[in-house]
Amino acid sequence: MTSAATMSIASESLARRAARVVPGGMYGHQAIRQISPAYPQFFAAGNGALITDVDGNEYVDLMCSWGPIVLGHCDPVVSQAVRAQMELGDCLAGPGGAFVELAEALVEAVDDADWALFGKNGTDATTACLTIARAHTSKSVILVAQGVYHGAAPWCTPNPTGTLPSDRAAMGYFDYNDPASFDRALEMAGPDLAGVMLTPFLHIEGRNQELVDIDFARHVRQACDDRGALLILDDVRCGFRLAFGGSWEPLGVRVDLSAWSKAIANGYPLAAVTGRDAVREAASAVFLTGSFWMNSTPMVAALATIRRLAETDGISLMRRAGARLRAGMLAQAAENGLAIRYTGPDVMPYMTFDGDTDYERMTLFAEAALRNGVYLHPRHNWFMSCAMDDEVIDRALKGTDVAFGEVRKRFAASLLPSDRSEEHP
Repeated sequence: MTSAATMSIASESLARRAARVVPGGMYGHQAIRQISPAYPQFFAAGNGALITDVDGNEYVDLMCSWGPIVLGHCDPVVSQAVRAQMELGDCLAGPGGAFVELAEALVEAVDDADWALFGKNGTDATTACLTIARAHTSKSVILVAQGVYHGAAPWCTPNPTGTLPSDRAAMGYFDYNDPASFDRALEMAGPDLAGVMLTPFLHIEGRNQELVDIDFARHVRQACDDRGALLILDDVRCGFRLAFGGSWEPLGVRVDLSAWSKAIANGYPLAAVTGRDAVREAASAVFLTGSFWMNSTPMVAALATIRRLAETDGISLMRRAGARLRAGMLAQAAENGLAIRYTGPDVMPYMTFDGDTDYERMTLFAEAALRNGVYLHPRHNWFMSCAMDDEVIDRALKGTDVAFGEVRKRFAASLLPSDRSEEHP
């Protein structure tokens, strides 16, 4: 097994075959044509913090499969629970006992949860929250921050091809962390405000990340209270990484509904909505369903994942790994005379180069890291997992060190004496 991308025979063969039977050869966020042709499209295995492509090249997975892997690939406890359930069955005539156990576990773990219901992916969860908010308030308008990703449904997809203006007729927009912009959106919504949906912090593809201003969060909470609207936290990407009981638990800002997916089942397809008692009746009144929503296997995986995170203090493990990566990469950038911005929480970081408006430097960096055994994205935030111990992070830093060197060599003539690495948490 190689430690860097050196061959692409199997991947190229699969890509040619896919092009004949799949529109575009691949679609959605996993289409590598949207990243770089240097990236492998197909993977064969994952173990702990490592992934292996179909040509046998091994990488440290700083994307954690785009967020779902929180304990590590093929965590033995989760895998054992899944195997045991698969022996009994998965898609049955109705849910198994794990359905109730998981709902109980979420209500116990999440501060703002008095009940829970389930789906399959993040779009299921955010769309359910939007629907419940409208049912509860008998109002229409949902406010969201400009440019923030909430899913792939017509009301929120970043690519509106095939959608209608009417799909977003009751949506309003504001700038994250900007009270004045939010107040203008409130005024436009008038008395028809059903809810406000926010991510725990600002993570927009290709932009420096921005932690939430607690005063802004409180301002939104008060505005919802004043207008009888619901505050919805889109915790799909951040849930069970920033804090165990909900990403805004440390802020002390209560939310009415939360959307969960990604890390909730360590890679198995599951989403959840949690909410407070006041919204229970509306949640039971709307029609939410799917043929595979009650499958037991993802639910036992989620139970095992949540218990493992609690038993191992997984949040702290990921913070430690993220802090080590941050310190190492900031030092490497400084040593190479490169000015960067390393933003977001340690468990979900993202890096940009100053002045890199066309992502040329970041793409070069990502491709060089890939060749040296580190899988990361040039425009999307990265993720830590509990499997990323010191040895794994040091292995990743070896790859990023080479990558910084390649950026320095390519852009040496354009570097200014004042260029320096800065940390913008």
